[in-house]
Amino acid sequence: MSTAESAEGAAVDVPDEREERGLRLVPVLLALTVVSGLIDAVSYLGLSHVFTANMTGNVVVLGFAAAGAPGFSVPHAAASLGCYLVGAVVGGRIAVRHGTGPRRTWVRRTLAAETVLLGACAATAFAAPGATTTVYALIVVTAFAMGLRNATVRRLGVPDLTTTVLTMTLTGLAADSRAGGGTGARTPRRAASTIAMIGGAVLGAWLVLHHGLAIPLLLATLTVGVLALVTSGRE
Repeated sequence: MSTAESAEGAAVDVPDEREERGLRLVPVLLALTVVSGLIDAVSYLGLSHVFTANMTGNVVVLGFAAAGAPGFSVPHAAASLGCYLVGAVVGGRIAVRHGTGPRRTWVRRTLAAETVLLGACAATAFAAPGATTTVYALIVVTAFAMGLRNATVRRLGVPDLTTTVLTMTLTGLAADSRAGGGTGARTPRRAASTIAMIGGAVLGAWLVLHHGLAIPLLLATLTVGVLALVTSGRE
């Protein structure tokens, strides 16, 4: 929003035309939720049962690994959690510095950074799919990218569209429904977020199982790259 003088001399807010250009944030965040499903399919199925987008699940995985449960790795889970937090710190600093300016510019630049990071992961997966260093590189970089993005999404504050966590979304879907005594006003958005995550996970799992890690990472890169070009600052 920008400020202008009315005919009576009072200051009034008028829409910033630059913020209005592009795709609204709601479909953008839903698309990013699909990407999160892709990323967690890659990380959990292809990177020793670790999450790099869903940190709730990853904290639990870290606990399983610490208890000695087979199939889980403390170093992998700890690397994911640590790099996610570093990414969130960087995203928070960027939000403090640029979040008061045009949202469109700030969000597009953050998504552009995520595109570069995911693109590097895709290139690594194509170049050295079976290397031990590849596993750590993908964990570290995807976790950092998700932390960076989620700090941005948190600052945007669009209700029920966190892009990675569905626990409270599902709670709201049930508790605020007519059956739960509510109005169900946000049911479509919450349901869409849930479907987007499931859809991304199904697609990601199928791609990982049949085509390896590089293809879903490339698809995630292309999706975020397109969003970086078309996102607006309006909800």
